[in-house]
Amino acid sequence: MTYEVDKTDEQWQLELAPQEFAVLRRAGTERPWTGELLGEHRQGVYRCRACSAELFRSDAKFDSHCGWPSFYTPLAGDAVELIEDRSLGMVRTEVRCARCGSHLGHVFDDAPQTPTGDRYCMNSVSLTFEPA
Repeated sequence: MTYEVDKTDEQWQLELAPQEFAVLRRAGTERPWTGELLGEHRQGVYRCRACSAELFRSDAKFDSHCGWPSFYTPLAGDAVELIEDRSLGMVRTEVRCARCGSHLGHVFDDAPQTPTGDRYCMNSVSLTFEPA
């Protein structure tokens, strides 16, 4: 698939820290309860760390008690792309940045307390936060 922001692995490695590259470009996962954005409660916008695309707003963030920042909806329908993930012996839905294809996390339909019922479980290292 071709993305608006299209770089080689070598280019991404020069721009991203090792943990950022492992998560964003190799679909890794940061350890739960360790991400810097987990406790972020200010108003603002969450962006893709790799390409700065706007992905989520703070008003869609909620505490899901899962150890990662969680949102019930992305900023816009086309901000992220959803891809079937059959790794690790299970079927999940991977969430990627629609602008650069970077791995952000996974989405689960296990949040009945939210307006959508969805839990976009994101890696802090995949995101940056811009206060309002």
